[in-house]
Amino acid sequence: MPHLDSAKKRLRQGAARNERNRATVKDLKTQIKKVLKTVKAGDKNAAATDYKSACSKLDKCAVRGYIHKNVAARTKARLAARLAKMGSAPAAKA
Repeated sequence: MPHLDSAKKRLRQGAARNERNRATVKDLKTQIKKVLKTVKAGDKNAAATDYKSACSKLDKCAVRGYIHKNVAARTKARLAARLAKMGSAPAAKA
């Protein structure tokens, strides 16, 4: 346990940030599972909407350093492939 006041504050800050980061990554994983669930259900419109939302969250997490940018790109590509397989290909980005 820290003895200095500044070290105690850093411990509190680190715990708060850790909790926030874990919640963000958990939310991201939940969104990815939601996409997979709608794809499995066969609902093309809902799957496309969920995919768009998941891509946004993946990009934000990659920019902020929660996940690596290549992990985000790979996950988006895998989700897009599943959408394409069901015949609801996502719109290509420029």
